[in-house]
Formats: sequence, C-alpha cells, structure tokens
Amino acid sequence: MNRWIEIFIVSLKLGLTSFGGPVAHLGYFYEEYVKRRRWVDEKAYADLVALCQFLPGPASSQVGMGIGLVRGGVVGAIVSFIGFTLPSSVLLIMFALLATEFDLTEAGFIHGLKLVAVAIVADAVLGMGTKLAVGPKRLFLMLLALAGVLLLAHPLAQVGVLVLAALLGLVLFDDEPKSGGQLNIRVPRVLSITALILFVVLLAATPILANGATGHIQLTSIMYSAGALVFGGGHVVLPFLQQSLVPDFLTGDSFLAGYAAAQAVPGPLFTFATYLGTVIHGVTGGILATLAIFLPGFLLVIGVLPFWDRVRGNKQVSRMLIGVNAAVVGILLAALYDPIFTSSVKTGIDFFVAFGLFCLLRFYNQSPLRIVLIGAVIGTMMSWI
Repeated sequence: MNRWIEIFIVSLKLGLTSFGGPVAHLGYFYEEYVKRRRWVDEKAYADLVALCQFLPGPASSQVGMGIGLVRGGVVGAIVSFIGFTLPSSVLLIMFALLATEFDLTEAGFIHGLKLVAVAIVADAVLGMGTKLAVGPKRLFLMLLALAGVLLLAHPLAQVGVLVLAALLGLVLFDDEPKSGGQLNIRVPRVLSITALILFVVLLAATPILANGATGHIQLTSIMYSAGALVFGGGHVVLPFLQQSLVPDFLTGDSFLAGYAAAQAVPGPLFTFATYLGTVIHGVTGGILATLAIFLPGFLLVIGVLPFWDRVRGNKQVSRMLIGVNAAVVGILLAALYDPIFTSSVKTGIDFFVAFGLFCLLRFYNQSPLRIVLIGAVIGTMMSWI
C-alpha cells in the first residue's frame, strides 16, 4: 500500500509539472525515475522507451505505466496512470466547461515553461547520450537516427529508424554485453495474455460500434480506435481525431481551441480527448473519452512488458537493443530541435534563459520542480518587458 501511495504521489507531481509534450515527458521521467529515485537504471529505462516507441498509443504515458508496473505491479501501473493523467484531465474539463473563454496559450508563464522543456530534454539527451551513444559505432547509429527523423517528416519514420538500428546493432555489436538492467516485472502470464486478447477484440469491435451506435458508446469507440491505431502519440493523434469528430460532433474552431488548451497544460497530450469528450457529452463524456483513448496503451503495457523482459535477455536481442538505444538518443535529439527548440526559442534572450535553466539542472543539481517554477516566473517577467 505504501509503495502504491509513493507511486501516486511521484506520478502526480510529474503530472503537475511535465510541460512540453511527450519527448519532454521522457526527460522529466529520466530525471525523476532514473537519476533521482533509481527505480530503474539507465539502460533499462532506455529499453523501456524503445519498446514504447514501437507500440501504438501515448508513448510517454506508457513509459510511466511501465515504471509503475515495475515498481508496484498492475496496481502500480494503474496508480501511475491516474497520477500522471489526473491534473491535465481536470484542467481540460474546466477548459471545456468554460468553452475556452480565456485564452492562456499566449500567457508569459507558458512561454517560460516551453523554455523549461528545452532545458529538461537537453539534459536528458546529454545524460542518455553519455551512457548509450558512446563510441564510433553507437555514435554512428545515433547520427543515422537523427538524420532519418529530421529528413523523413512522418510519424512512422521513428519506427523505421528503430527497426534499422536494431538490425545494424545485430551486425555491429557481436561481442557487446547484455543491454539493460532487470525490470523485475511480476505479472501472471494469464493476465498478460488476457490483456493482449482484450486489446485485439476491442480493436476489432470498435469500428462496428463507432458506426452502429450513438452517444457515449460511439464516442468511446472512436477514442479507443485512436489510442490503438496511432503510433507516435501526442501530436500524431490530431488528424485522426479531427477526421473522426469534425464536423459531426463539434466545429473545427472548437476542436482547434481545445488542442491549443491541451498544449498549455502539463501532462499527456492524449488528454486532448478529455476536452473533446466534455464538449460533446459533458463531464461523463470527458471521463469516458479519457479512459477509452488510454486503455489500448495500458493493455499493451500489461500484455507485452512481462514477455519483453524475458525476450531482451537473449544475446541477439541484447545486441539489437544496443543499436536501438543509441537510435533513441538520436530521436530525442531530433525532437529537442523540432518541435521543442524551434517552437520555444525565438530570441537570444530565450536561448540565454533556456541555457541558464539547463545549467541549473545539470551543474547545480536543482530539481525539475524548482526549474519549472523558476521558468514560469521568468516567462511571466519576460512578458512584462
């Protein structure tokens, strides 16, 4: 019980302070779960991130669920999901009920928090790079991944880059040691298999329900399909939801207003579904939409991670993971540039603030929470100038 409470408190803190989108979340998770609390080691975390990049759904939230699963079993995964998702869900329900009457997306503190995201992700890239992209071969794979993601502006580019890195890792690292620490996932085999079967059954049933049902059932079906079919999470879910909901359920203006609000709050961007559900069917619709869009990712974490922990002990898989881990650093570096850096750093002052926050985090050992507060204050002060 105490461990579950601890998981909830830590994930709730992350849900309240993790601004900047999915890649930034991985930076916050790295700082909290790996560097500060040591719930998993660097390589195990990188393996977990690599797996969640392959799975459909909200990758950063799935990483959080996976760490909750490691720390506290299935209940730990549920508690981790609730803690990380609750703050943004509540805020977006409020946004929806107020019909986005007040636009906070241009507020000064939001700009400050974007600069915080630059610092957080830069620190994560540097920390993971010094462990996972050292040496000529790993550095080559990191640069290959960086180039691939930057040149191929497509959500599936990340999956393709990781597959290529895995194959090259199998060839390049014949004598390398096993990658990744033990995740110690204890989930009954029958529960994992049941979760995978349920994922497939619901995926097959939701298109039928979406076309044949109405009201809450139809909304829930659409959200489940979005969570099950979108790779890359975050921003990638936007076109799927827009095609499914506009203009039959809400106007384009209302849709885009909610998307802007979702980017202005901390936590997972998938809680955009919370706003949409609330606009369409009230608070109940918001809650159902949230549960439905996250359910596929949760089922996959419960179903795949226990088997993944066994499979990655294989020597061939271990060599592939070394390549994948180096590529993950490249993918994070690409995301640090675009969209995080390009959407946040517009002036020399912005760069100075972002670099200063990075130094506070990296060299002065300030906590991410303190960095968030400092960034929000500085952003507000900058808006007065």
